[in-house]
Amino acid sequence: MQENYDPQTIETNVQKFWDDNQTFKAIEDKDKEKFYCLAMFPYPSGRLHMGHVRNYGIGDVISRYMRMQGKNVLQPMGWDAFGLPAENAAIKNNVAPASWTYENIDYMRAQLQRLGFGYDWDRELATCKPEYYKWEQWLFTKLLEQGLAYKKTAGVNWCENDKTVLANEQVIDGKCWRCDEPVERREISQWFMKITDYAEELLDGLDELDGWPEKVRAMQRNWIGRSEGVELEFALDGDDALSVYTTRPDTLMGVTYVAVAPEHPLALKAAENNSELQAFIDECKVSSTTESDMATMEKKGMATSVMATHPITGEQVPVWVANFVLMDYGSGAVMSVPAHDQRDYEFAKKYALEIKQVIAPADDKAECDIELAAFTEKGVLVNSAEFNDLSSADAFNAIATKLESIKKGERKVNYRLRDWGVSRQRYWGTPIPVVNCSTCGAVPVPEDQLPVLLPENVNFDDGVGSPIKKMPEFINTTCPKCGGAAERETDTFDTFFESSWYYARFACPDADKMLDERADYWAPVDQYIGGIEHAVLHLLYARFFHKLMRDQGLLNSDEPFKNLLTQGMVLKDGTKMSKSKGNTVDPQGLIELYGADTVRLFTMFAAPPDQSLEWVDSGVEGASRFLKRLWKSVYQHVSSTDNITALNVKELNDVQQSLRMKVHETIQKVTDDIGRRNTFNTAIAAVMELMNHVAKFDDDSAQGQAVMREALEAAVLMLSPIVPHITHELWNLLGHDEAIVGCSWPAFDESALVKVSIELMIQVNGKLRGKMSVATDADKDLIEAQAMKDENVQKFMEGKTVRKVIVVPGRLINIVVG
Repeated sequence: MQENYDPQTIETNVQKFWDDNQTFKAIEDKDKEKFYCLAMFPYPSGRLHMGHVRNYGIGDVISRYMRMQGKNVLQPMGWDAFGLPAENAAIKNNVAPASWTYENIDYMRAQLQRLGFGYDWDRELATCKPEYYKWEQWLFTKLLEQGLAYKKTAGVNWCENDKTVLANEQVIDGKCWRCDEPVERREISQWFMKITDYAEELLDGLDELDGWPEKVRAMQRNWIGRSEGVELEFALDGDDALSVYTTRPDTLMGVTYVAVAPEHPLALKAAENNSELQAFIDECKVSSTTESDMATMEKKGMATSVMATHPITGEQVPVWVANFVLMDYGSGAVMSVPAHDQRDYEFAKKYALEIKQVIAPADDKAECDIELAAFTEKGVLVNSAEFNDLSSADAFNAIATKLESIKKGERKVNYRLRDWGVSRQRYWGTPIPVVNCSTCGAVPVPEDQLPVLLPENVNFDDGVGSPIKKMPEFINTTCPKCGGAAERETDTFDTFFESSWYYARFACPDADKMLDERADYWAPVDQYIGGIEHAVLHLLYARFFHKLMRDQGLLNSDEPFKNLLTQGMVLKDGTKMSKSKGNTVDPQGLIELYGADTVRLFTMFAAPPDQSLEWVDSGVEGASRFLKRLWKSVYQHVSSTDNITALNVKELNDVQQSLRMKVHETIQKVTDDIGRRNTFNTAIAAVMELMNHVAKFDDDSAQGQAVMREALEAAVLMLSPIVPHITHELWNLLGHDEAIVGCSWPAFDESALVKVSIELMIQVNGKLRGKMSVATDADKDLIEAQAMKDENVQKFMEGKTVRKVIVVPGRLINIVVG
């Protein structure tokens, strides 16, 4: 064994051993309990950053630990390869997105391998490969036939910078989630997925996901947004009517105006002969439509001159166009009750509209001054004719019943969730498998013509729009139904489409259909790891996709991810690492300087996985020093010991028993820290503390060396999921032929945790004069006798009479003399 730790040589040799022995190849085995561990796969941007290292390090620790628990472990890796950065790079560097992507994949794969992550590389997939996206095209055609996918003209979020549509979830603070440029509203023909058909199941299923952080579940509940209310109609001239939905029918008698979205047909018709109104509608198109922005932006509106009829009172109320009403939420119209809704109140004050109070506080303690603000609490009805004096709860039912009896409304459950718009006007994505025929309409591409291949050899001549929209050889085709001339759909899928089912394809990446029986062996994922920023994007879509695949007979489970760990960010100088801030740390340079194990150790030790990690260079150096000390401890032990005597716990002295107790206390704690709590930082700290005890242990006796060997082997085993290279080498040097990656996790010995002796303080007249070790079951007489024999104690007792002896069990003995 060489004296100095050489991480570069060790890591190269150990990784070769894993490759040669296909150590991490996962094979379905129904006789073993499976464990599927998956970290969200990366976008191949070119280089790994420390966030990647931390994310994938967490997954690797869990996977290796579960392997040592005897589980049949699958840990795959692949590439979320479609997306805008490849197009931007193509424009900037005059290179095809496919070429840029594949080069990045090759480089990043090598980086992941250099870090020693235990992936089954035989299952590697890239979402930009036809053998992958063929099957999501196939699924889409099935959903189209079943009415779960459809096309309609709708107001959409348009990013002018990226020339594409964004889902509501992709608009953050009124800006594009990718480029951070302002988003505007446009009317465009789009493909949608009917996620709303699964709203109730998506909501109810959250109750079963007790392995998910409550924060993520709460975010999804809020996004789905189930509400119970009443859908009612305000009559217009002729047979027309405005349909509105309200969760507060108890306030219906206080409606003083109705507001419609700028894109509402009524608004558009009213603007035909009103240039001022048309200008206002055009202004609204470039306003943010996210709920967070709309809650804080200035409320603006304009009267239409149209009047609507109140469904119960028959009173005429004006119809206004308002910038705070969204066309794709409900019917695009809302009843406005300014006395009891603060947004309506601000609008009414601004435009001098009537404010009519119809709810009063249920008790005298509540404040209610309609001159100052809306009263938004529930209470007792006033100024509401036949409904006066009813509570809000009773009025809900009474007014709903009234509307149903006069056929002007009905009770209804509504959802905040909207159907998922999946069309994107970009190139680097999966082609939507539809042919547009002037005779037959939109026709799904037959299965025997799939995949619809995305041309990879393209040029971004002008840097604007998608190249395939200008490629006759891609566009022109024949209709699968009638055989006539037709055109291919040139939109591509939202890239969240690909990431919504990749976890299932990892189970059977070579299947000649979307999924085969292996998917049911591995699914659901037992441990999923990724950022909380995906709570209402990827994680919701993946749950939706899982249910779609289940309903196609492809899976038997209801949810994709059993347990979810949302890791914190990696910070430097208190802010998130980013190239623009110039505070990134290149993991490649650290690996070359310290070795992969040091980088892995630091990222696991610096903070709990679910909290942000503050990058400190000195922490990396500290991790390196610890591994060197570990190596040195094993080196000194192996070098000074020829033959190890079998451990005999009955022959151990107090010092030996103390170290052995520390070993098994540490095993007990680390098992809980990794296996249950996922707090790898405290697990590492516990092993470091154990190694401090080992360093102080100086016993060359046969049993002393046996205890030392047990301590070192336990430390190496416990650290192996975290620093697998050095522990592989040390395990062999400690005399084992079997590779540590195939070893079982150490079990703690209950008997070793039982103290056979305890240390007591000896006091004379209340002052500490000595310490002694006694058997835990020693009686009072024995303790007294042993204390009296202590030489230092005898000095303070000399010439004096013992008046009393006080024994505090497990702590001290106090000898009172005089």
